[in-house]
Amino acid sequence: MSYLVLARKCRPQTFEEVVAQEHITETLKSAIEKDRLAHAYLFCGPRGTGKTTTARILAKALNCQSFDRATPTPCGTCDSCVAIAGSRSPDVLEIDGASNRGIAEIQALRERVQYAPQGRYKVFIIDEVHMLTKEAFNALLKTLEEPPGYVTFIFATTEPHKLPPTITSRCQRYDFR
Repeated sequence: MSYLVLARKCRPQTFEEVVAQEHITETLKSAIEKDRLAHAYLFCGPRGTGKTTTARILAKALNCQSFDRATPTPCGTCDSCVAIAGSRSPDVLEIDGASNRGIAEIQALRERVQYAPQGRYKVFIIDEVHMLTKEAFNALLKTLEEPPGYVTFIFATTEPHKLPPTITSRCQRYDFR
């Protein structure tokens, strides 16, 4: 029998289930509906406010096989949604910036950016992005300046002031509260 931590079992799976962040979820849904997506997002806020969860939901919404622009909520049941929820999707890479903070990890990410996605988008989620080294940020900058059209970056941080202005200026920022 496998056990699942209650917080993971009860984690929101759709934009509608995210609590107290309607200002963000509605804006993201509208961007999907109008096909006005940014190539890089910066999710800022205290721990436990839903930054990483919202990033995962956005990744599912962008790659859901039951995608309907009029209702941009992921179905949660298609192969893509199930793979993303289980951290098995080749199109979604989630990196912990605290433990993968060096230039080698970012160079490996840059290589993966070059491969086309199986679905519609390749989504790179970097949690605790403020922990990356200066060299890693510099390596990431080139890719952020001219990403392929099928790539979306989502950076999550509790300390946005630690990010270089060259990175933050290339992201659409959302403040979670």
